[in-house]
Amino acid sequence: MAQEKRQLITMKGTKDGLTLFIDDSCSFNQALQELKYKMNESKPTTTEPVVAVRVKLGSRYLREEQISELRQIITNENRFTIHSIESDVVLREEARQWQANSEIKAVNRIVRSGQVLHVTGDLLLIGDVNPGGKVMATGNIYIMGNLRGIAHAGVDGDTRAFIAASYMNPSQLRIAHYISRAPDYESDGVYMECGLVDEEQDKIIIDRLQVLPQKRKEINRFERRMQNG
Repeated sequence: MAQEKRQLITMKGTKDGLTLFIDDSCSFNQALQELKYKMNESKPTTTEPVVAVRVKLGSRYLREEQISELRQIITNENRFTIHSIESDVVLREEARQWQANSEIKAVNRIVRSGQVLHVTGDLLLIGDVNPGGKVMATGNIYIMGNLRGIAHAGVDGDTRAFIAASYMNPSQLRIAHYISRAPDYESDGVYMECGLVDEEQDKIIIDRLQVLPQKRKEINRFERRMQNG
């Protein structure tokens, strides 16, 4: 009995249009040949509306010229339009950027008046931020010392970022676009506290460090990294 030929192109109709799965283990040319046939067979009539197609490439990476070829087959006289072309492949530059944004940068120093410390990712500062000093991070900020200056977490717009300090008496806290100034805090400062955005109140609040595991589940990532060294 002849073995059934493996399908390289699988189509699935959805309420939003058509999802097209391309086998990622065959050659690109083989996939294109079957795609041409199936797109022609599935072509809507001239009285039917244009169908949006979501293309799933799996673990296949396509160059720009291959993407253009793919688009031409799907859209050329077939009354289909491309909604998206999605791949599970992460490009090297994207991987490097993700790694940079997810790393914890440990710095052992005092940030003095007029100085600015800016890192990509999470910042772990072992030292003080003096009045007039400023620390900034695209991620969270952990200060094992006194925060008396300015701290800005989530500088690229991450409202889930937070700021934690052994002693919290800042001149200003910023998280993404949220700003909280000194009058919001006790004049004598507070110990082992954190600042984070409360979405219901739509502002930065100060709370005990113990609330972080409940309010920010991703804090567990930091704990695991510290344990693993």
